[in-house]
Amino acid sequence: MSFIEHLLELRDRILRVLLAVVIVLLMLTPFYTELYEFVASPLLKQLPEGATMIATEVASPFLTPFKLAVFVSIFLAMPYMLYQFWAFVAPGLYQHERRLVFPLMVTSSLLFYLGCAFAYFIVFPLVFAFFTSVAPDGVTVMTDIARYLDFVIKIFFAFGIAFEVPIVAIILVWTGVTTPENLRAKRPYVIVGAFVVGMLLTPPDIISQTLLAVPVWLLFELGVFFSRTYVGRGMGAGPEEAYADEAGNDADSNSGNDSGTGNDSGTGNDSGTDNDPEWREMSEDEMDAELDRIETEDDEPVDRPTKPSSS
Repeated sequence: MSFIEHLLELRDRILRVLLAVVIVLLMLTPFYTELYEFVASPLLKQLPEGATMIATEVASPFLTPFKLAVFVSIFLAMPYMLYQFWAFVAPGLYQHERRLVFPLMVTSSLLFYLGCAFAYFIVFPLVFAFFTSVAPDGVTVMTDIARYLDFVIKIFFAFGIAFEVPIVAIILVWTGVTTPENLRAKRPYVIVGAFVVGMLLTPPDIISQTLLAVPVWLLFELGVFFSRTYVGRGMGAGPEEAYADEAGNDADSNSGNDSGTGNDSGTGNDSGTDNDPEWREMSEDEMDAELDRIETEDDEPVDRPTKPSSS
């Protein structure tokens, strides 16, 4: 495919993704108020008696639930988005790369959903109970619906991305950037970094910071374990090793069909090229010799008379 054809295919897949998001949004629009009530229920359960949420802007009662519906539409269409991305890049990947990338895409989606569920069912009740309990006397907690939505979306993304730590660890080991042993040696720095990330991505309270930092640390340990297992089974071997295996299999399968390759003096004298799966660029002398040979073969039918049979 040409560059323009790739751009056209990318455009078509982006349009399919947008169409999927719009379809899901149209299905959720009639239930946007119920959807917001579901998301706001962790805070509503912790509010004092008689307290409610408020809307400080004129269009907030409509725009805020609609914004949530758009966010949920993207959230639900995420597997289809990843499928379109996979269908676009898969033809350009080797077999060992496809064997690794597709499971990682599925696992990353599940981990992102798991992080959002962890935030909703575990983090939100504890955080909102803490916030409402520390309110000074005479202050009634009545949160604005737009600010609450911005807060929960931020927390959802923070925990969803934080739960991708095992995927990052596996990719780093597979690409050869690091090793499981080096990751284990960096454990103290990872723990400190997890608390720093929790401090930056969560509200300024120790509860939400700890609830984000501890899962990140545990997921890091899980990623180190699975990266070692993945590489140990040969499924996550580095790209050079996997490429060599595939090239070796292709060479073995083609060696029996091509009887002339063994008599090629250019390859027979170089013992390293038979086992080297990577393409080697020819030198200038080799290129000149090859061009001379091709010109000689082209001129032979015209300039050279037919030799009589040796028999």
